[in-house]
Amino acid sequence: VQLQASGGGLVQAGGSLRLSCAASGSIVSINFMGWFRQTPPKHRELVAGMSSGGSINYADSVKGRFTISRDVADNTVYLLMNSLRPEDTAVYYCSVVVLGRQYWGRGTQVTVSS
Repeated sequence: VQLQASGGGLVQAGGSLRLSCAASGSIVSINFMGWFRQTPPKHRELVAGMSSGGSINYADSVKGRFTISRDVADNTVYLLMNSLRPEDTAVYYCSVVVLGRQYWGRGTQVTVSS
């Protein structure tokens, strides 16, 4: 399974960005699609995740500002980020779980200037 993420960049506080992540390869059934972020030395944290059953989880810090969505036909997951804050600055990673195995994209940098 390969993941190709895009959409990161530099934005001013209060702005918006949309991240995209397309999954390809031997995809039989995706159990989970989501986004994580990391700012060293912190651990990678879940930002938003969507299970195959449709349940969605958000980190408390992004609730009401970020929205995760999925295009089932294209195996693509999106993260719409509104009202961005400097503390949202991080490398964002998309991740999927296929048949119990977790895969990671390379990461895309999001920088929010104050």
